Amino acid sequence: MNRSTFIKISSSFLLAPMSMKLNELKNWADKQEITDKMPVLFVGHGNPMNAILDNQFSRKWQELGKELPRPKAILSVSAHWLTRGTHVTAMKMPKTIHDFGGFPKALFDQQYPAPGSPELAKEVQKLVTATEVQEDFEWGLDHGTWSVLKPMFPEADIPVFQLSIDYYKSPQWHYDLAKQLSELRRKGVLILGSGNIVHNLRMVDFQNRTNYDWAAGFDSKIKSFLDSGNHQAIINYDQLGTEAKLAVPTNDHYLPMLYSIALQDKKDEISYFNEQMDAGSISMRSFVIG
Repeated sequence: MNRSTFIKISSSFLLAPMSMKLNELKNWADKQEITDKMPVLFVGHGNPMNAILDNQFSRKWQELGKELPRPKAILSVSAHWLTRGTHVTAMKMPKTIHDFGGFPKALFDQQYPAPGSPELAKEVQKLVTATEVQEDFEWGLDHGTWSVLKPMFPEADIPVFQLSIDYYKSPQWHYDLAKQLSELRRKGVLILGSGNIVHNLRMVDFQNRTNYDWAAGFDSKIKSFLDSGNHQAIINYDQLGTEAKLAVPTNDHYLPMLYSIALQDKKDEISYFNEQMDAGSISMRSFVIG
């Protein structure tokens, strides 16, 4: 929080009626307008087991939960909610979706009972003019969302809602739509893109004995574009030749990154974490914007 924001909020507290009870004062303070922008995340979520394993990826997610400013809500754009049209979850209590197979029962037993945010869902509907955003009361929180948030915010006490990916639209369309969400950053909303820059399940090596040059090469190219702010090259990834075809055989896991970078302002810095490759053909590269 910058100095001017602190002074503004402090003055507001001084002007608040002294007769307020502590809980009333807290509720009043929570409703004050937030002027500092929340950061934006892109997280390479990888294997769903990362949600319950103690490894380098989950430990970093735990650290982030302590380092990031506490959001009022989290809007997730996950690789695992693909739709025709654009939808936003609008229920008060979204269910935990176990949208995977072949994993231990311990993973299926996991629940993330975070509340939803019907109010912010309506705000998204107002902000997005590129298309009609429809309220959804059936989906919930898929593993692209909860597998990351469970280590990051284990208390599940922050409202979480999801925006779907219209899988029939172009990367440029998604990037342009994401820009319309920027106002949410000033309302205390942490926007999370959850996918993977490189994601080729047909070529995974779970023994981690394989180092694919094309996977590391594509991941490195995208990082160089991120560093230089060349978003157009990232949007037009399909022009990057054979490496791109192997790294992004389908763009479901790639598109969430476009939602994150579209929200980067000129003054926003980018910092990376979990920059490793996993299982040979999955990039876990993640970053914080702002």
